[in-house]
Amino acid sequence: MKQLLEKLFAEYYRDVYSYLYSLCRDASLSEDLCSEVFLEVVRSIGSFRGDSDIRTWLFSIARHRWYHHLRKKKGQVQTELLLDFLPSQEKTPEDCCYDQQLLDRIFDLLDSEPERTKGIVLQRLEGYSFYEIGQKYGISENSARVIDFRAKAKIRQCLQKEGFSRD
Repeated sequence: MKQLLEKLFAEYYRDVYSYLYSLCRDASLSEDLCSEVFLEVVRSIGSFRGDSDIRTWLFSIARHRWYHHLRKKKGQVQTELLLDFLPSQEKTPEDCCYDQQLLDRIFDLLDSEPERTKGIVLQRLEGYSFYEIGQKYGISENSARVIDFRAKAKIRQCLQKEGFSRD
């Protein structure tokens, strides 16, 4: 088992690190997340059934670690989508609880979007320009802008239907 884990680490660390770096553009954070990924591999290697390629499994763990990081950090995230719903006055404990529920729901809705759409919205959350995002995905700046706008509009519509309000 130890040899298998060492082989996985030696063979795939660079790929996992590069993938995480492409998501967060932060070397230190990528290293931290990569460590968490391989720690998770140690914990769950027994549950790997081999239905998919090991690299696919590792990237899936890496993606979930990235989302987990964003969720932990999401209270600090400021976007036009969230600003539409969150009041600007001092917050009571009830307001904080509501905000947390809202953020959880936003990320749940975002998780249901296609990978490219999620990637574009998440990169906007990180502050990347539409030009940079377009370059990364091989699409025009306007296409990146439209995908981001439509995803946020869809999320906003779902939130309104579910009773989240702007007051």
